[in-house]
Amino acid sequence: MAAIYSLFIINKSGGLIFYKDYGSAGRMDTNDSLRVASLWHSMHAISQQLSPTVGCSGIELLEADAFDLHCFQSLTGTKFFVVCEPGTQHMEALLKVIYELYTDYVLKNPFYEMEMPIRCELFDLNLSQALQKDRVALLGR
Repeated sequence: MAAIYSLFIINKSGGLIFYKDYGSAGRMDTNDSLRVASLWHSMHAISQQLSPTVGCSGIELLEADAFDLHCFQSLTGTKFFVVCEPGTQHMEALLKVIYELYTDYVLKNPFYEMEMPIRCELFDLNLSQALQKDRVALLGR
């Protein structure tokens, strides 16, 4: 079964606003997760500027021996990225589902302040359900 190791959401200025670890072997503490988010934001921005193609939106997939990192950037600059097992399929669709949950349960929450860490119980609950559905769907393929 394909495993998602962790999920990060970064605001447009590079600040980590959400991090969830799903039992990866190398658990990160808070400082490590902040460093990874900051590093990814910087690499993503640099790749946009150095790309030879016009209109490049940055790195969408980073493949390594031990993991894959899939990234989705919204029109507002918020980045969603998952770290998962190498070769995991359909992560782009999952990231778009996570973005929809973010817009439905975080941005429409009247108590949420933009660019601040996400503390929304409905988002957490629906995110867990979406990831569980994705795991079930992957088992059926």
